[in-house]
Amino acid sequence: MAPLRFAANLDWLFLEWPELPERLEAAGRAGFRAAEVPRPFDWDPALLRGAADRAGLSVVLINTPPGDQDKGEKGLGAVPGQQAEFREGLALAVKYAKTLGCPRIHLMAGRIPVGTERAAVAVEMEATFIENLRHAAAVLAQENMVGLLEPMNSRITDPRYFLTTPHQAAAILEKVGRPNLQLQLDIFHCQIEDGDLTQNLQRYFPLIGHIQIGQVPGRHEPDSAGEVNFPYLFKLLESLGYMGYVGCEYTPQGDTVEGLGWLRSYWESRGRHQRRS
Repeated sequence: MAPLRFAANLDWLFLEWPELPERLEAAGRAGFRAAEVPRPFDWDPALLRGAADRAGLSVVLINTPPGDQDKGEKGLGAVPGQQAEFREGLALAVKYAKTLGCPRIHLMAGRIPVGTERAAVAVEMEATFIENLRHAAAVLAQENMVGLLEPMNSRITDPRYFLTTPHQAAAILEKVGRPNLQLQLDIFHCQIEDGDLTQNLQRYFPLIGHIQIGQVPGRHEPDSAGEVNFPYLFKLLESLGYMGYVGCEYTPQGDTVEGLGWLRSYWESRGRHQRRS
């Protein structure tokens, strides 16, 4: 069984360095070979590519732009009336992904409009999302890229986010029917919203293109106190033959590097040295 490959999420890790290029270099020094850069858009993409190359890192995931965050937007994929804005954001994300050499883009669904009930807008929002996803799949296919759908829990993280469970995401992926659209399964969100991690991983494994991790409930390191047995899940993913990346999207309890003991232990247990993830 092949060992798992881990990617540092630079919205969450290495925040000791305020600038994104510095975080890329810090992640490389810590032994990572891959990084998630969810929000690269405030930086010149060529500058980021240079920093990643110097650090020996592959950028393996970015997001579509969130929209107007001052208005509370968190993605536009499923938001009715914002199809043009979603397409503009997608084009920008593709431009960055091409420069960064990044093959995956998280297509953010967005939030239920303020003042509306989920049940009242669910049908319209799903139809909007499907329309936008079909457009995205065609655009991404031209660049040999994959689009990802990530459910986020509505219990703690975001009560208004449209896409909340792997079941909902899988149903939408089936309706869209495009092979270059896949599921981004975040263990933290899945455990809080849905639980049943073993069955969810096994059931939706053919759809999964990317995985992220964080302990529950504190969203700290995988070996911190919490309810998820990560050594078991890592072995399960290995047994399933998972070949994608595992994104480290958690809040370190202290210094990022000092908190990576769990990852060093994993590398050592698999007979691999640092700088092999």
